[in-house]
Amino acid sequence: MERREFLKVVGAGSAALGATAVGCAPKKDKKAPVATGNGGMEYRVNPRNGDKISLLGYGCMRWPMIPDRNYTGNGRAPQVIDQEAVNAMVDRAYQGGVNYYDTSPAYLQGQSEKAAGIALSRYPRNTFYIATKLSNFGDNSWEGSKKMYLDSFEEMQTDYFDYYLLHNIGGGGLPMFSARYEDNGIMDFLLKERESGRIRNLGFSFHGNQAAFDDFLKLDDKYHWDFVQIQMNYVDWRHADTRRNANAEYLYEELDKREIPITVMEPLQGGRLASVPENITAMMKTREPDKSVASWAFRFVGSHPRVLTALSGMTVIEHVEENLETFTDFQYLSEEEYQFLEEMAVLMREYPMVDCNDCKYCMPCPYGLDIPEIFKHYNKCVSEGLIAQNAAQEGYKKLRRRYLLSYDRAVAPVRQADHCTGCNQCVEHCPQSLRIPQELQRIDNYVEKLRQGLL
Repeated sequence: MERREFLKVVGAGSAALGATAVGCAPKKDKKAPVATGNGGMEYRVNPRNGDKISLLGYGCMRWPMIPDRNYTGNGRAPQVIDQEAVNAMVDRAYQGGVNYYDTSPAYLQGQSEKAAGIALSRYPRNTFYIATKLSNFGDNSWEGSKKMYLDSFEEMQTDYFDYYLLHNIGGGGLPMFSARYEDNGIMDFLLKERESGRIRNLGFSFHGNQAAFDDFLKLDDKYHWDFVQIQMNYVDWRHADTRRNANAEYLYEELDKREIPITVMEPLQGGRLASVPENITAMMKTREPDKSVASWAFRFVGSHPRVLTALSGMTVIEHVEENLETFTDFQYLSEEEYQFLEEMAVLMREYPMVDCNDCKYCMPCPYGLDIPEIFKHYNKCVSEGLIAQNAAQEGYKKLRRRYLLSYDRAVAPVRQADHCTGCNQCVEHCPQSLRIPQELQRIDNYVEKLRQGLL
């Protein structure tokens, strides 16, 4: 959108939405988790087992990666987790009251669990909660799935898991669920592990549409889910792409009816709600000049009482400090603030961003593309109003040059969108069900038009 058009939308949207947004604040439920902040870190007490969990959880999917200093081969050194930085961030989070750490064998090229285990092993095991997952996307055989499960104990340096998830169910529906967990006998095995106490709580993380979610909730009678992890933020609350994903409002309310505790992933939509378009930033800063844009998103999630914890993939120590400030002496949203965020959500959907959450499940690309970075660069330019639209646009030449230069800096030319072959290997791994090759082609077409001056 052009700036003038966007400003018109802001004016119209605020007036139109004031009435329709009423009622989006959650209802209070005495059986929901109990808040116990008392001026420090906000905690929720799980009503099913008494676990006292920090409302801010550490998502271990976005830890910093650096070239392997011990690499002696030819060419570029492989990327490894910066363990020193991870230790420092976990130390600060732990000291600030964060006691829930969520990881997976699939995160960060398979390195996340080990890094988490190293960082957390320096603290008494009974002072924090570990959540990890059975991410058997590539090998769902009995042998492969069991090995992944047992390897997680070794990587995490623990003899039990507090919260264990069936990872990313929803896409493919019940047939895919059966293939990954039932037909191979692994579900019966996990239920026995829960009975033994090696799994204290068994649940699943969900990405998918409403019909799929309904099917998985029906399985509660059979498997008695202890908790469920959903994608939830103020945009996806009512404005998810319902062809691929369910609105978070529906997911939350269905779980709330069944009194199933909720953990939340993507409260910032993969970082997009920490760096919103400048006009939305201005409106948020007018209301709360000393608060970060991200704090609005975290307050939205945390103000819902069924939520046990909101996971944040904190990559640098500054993220940890900022989020600790938000969740210390936590400020619940007012009804009027819920209305305001609904208005911001409507405005956010006006921007033609790619719904990529930077999970990197699509990597590595067999043809060398840096898919997440391509999408991240494009979304950042859209968010900051740096998209060249046509030759008649004010400042077009400057915007055109800036986009092309920043694209080459962000993504090496050999890893850019024009190298996509449309093999579709990435699509089956995307929890957002994005049509990744089509999105890459869209960006590549835009870049080519910029390069040839055809806009």
